Formats: sequence, C-alpha cells, structure tokens
Amino acid sequence: MNDYNAPADLLRDKVILITGAGDGIGAQAAKTYAAHGAICILLGRTVSKLEAVYDDIVAAGGQEPAIVPLDIKGATPSHYQQMTQTIIDQFGRLDGVLHNASILGHLSAFKDIDAQEWQDVMQINLNGMVFMTQALIPALEKAESASVIFTTSSVGRKGRAFWGTYAVSKFATEGVMQTLADEYRNKSLRFNCINPGGTRTQMRAQAFPAENPDTLKTPEDIMPTYLYLMGEDSKETTGQSLDCQPK
Repeated sequence: MNDYNAPADLLRDKVILITGAGDGIGAQAAKTYAAHGAICILLGRTVSKLEAVYDDIVAAGGQEPAIVPLDIKGATPSHYQQMTQTIIDQFGRLDGVLHNASILGHLSAFKDIDAQEWQDVMQINLNGMVFMTQALIPALEKAESASVIFTTSSVGRKGRAFWGTYAVSKFATEGVMQTLADEYRNKSLRFNCINPGGTRTQMRAQAFPAENPDTLKTPEDIMPTYLYLMGEDSKETTGQSLDCQPK
C-alpha cells in the first residue's frame, strides 16, 4: 500500500488521535493527516515537541490540533477514561487512532533482561495501549466508521535473538489487534497493524548505531500506508498487518 495515492480531502474533518506525536513517525503522521483535512489530537510526553508539531500543522494551513501531554508509562486506566470523556465533550466522536508510541529497551540476551526494563517496555508498548484502546472505544463507536492502527515490527512476527523485550511486546500487539478485529468484524470499527520497516528515526538509530541513516526511508516516505489505513478506502480492511516496506 505504499504506492497508495490519497485524495487531498481523504480525512476532511476526521478527528484522529496520534500517540508519540512529538517526533519521528508520529509527528510525520500527524502532519500528513492534518494535510489531508484531519483534526489531530497530539498525544505525547514532551509538551515542547507537541507544540512544535502543532505549529507546523497550523503554519501549513491545517485545522488547529489539540494537545494531550501524557506519559503513558505513568498513566492509569482512569487517565484514559477522563481523556476519552474530554474528546467526546469537545468533538463528539473519535474517527481514528494511531498507536505509534513505543520504546525499544536495550537489546540483550534473554537471560539478562532487566526486570524493571521489561515492565517499562510492556507498560508503554502494551499495557498503556490496551487500557487506552479500551477507554477510547465508546468515542470510536460514535463515529460513522473508525480506524485503529497499531504499530508492529518484523520481530513481532518472528522472534529474533537479543530482541526479547521489544519482540514480545510486538507479538502481543499483533494479538491485541487480531482479537479486536474479530470482535468488531461486522461493526463500523476496524483494527489493523502497520510495520513501518527500517525508517530514519531515533529508535532505529538506537537499535542499529552503526547503520548509515541515509540508506533508510524517511517517515514521510512511508506515509501512504498510514493514509490508506486511516481513510475510507480501507473500510473493508480489518485484522490485517501491513508492511510499509515489503521485502
């Protein structure tokens, strides 16, 4: 789907929440969705980064976004329930969610995985995503048709040595997506995963410090798949895990 050519008004007036919207793929997705007409809700932990994305969207002529400063590591289900009520009060519904926020943790032998780091990665990559999705479903059900996109990885499909913590969190993400897609199969709510592939981001540099970033696709390069899954052209697509950079 990375050759998908999105119409300019694909997301006109759609209300879309993006997690990890302060930089990397999340920031680019927010700007891209806004450029196609969406009202973006920018969620992240660093207000200054969210404000920079907000400024870029407004400067480009996009609709004014909302900012939700939230650290998923410390957030509880009640935080997500309060956030959902605010979204319903302000916008009346939620048309889409891009679960983009993730952390890598350290690459290490499985026997050496630090217990606290395991907890932190699972809290951000899995638990927070699950509790947020649970809370958001009533807002998503108020939309005529809503899309939820989870972020996966090739190591979330086939385990890889030394990637234990991150890989397990992504295997679980695929399971969450498949379970929800099956539960909502005949409803107006669809759930899919995106695997961005090797992309020029801080997380990629952390995982592969010796790699030349100029050999990688930029976040902007992979946006067609993100647009496809968020827009109405994917209305019949659910329970799928799409690659932005198929091998």
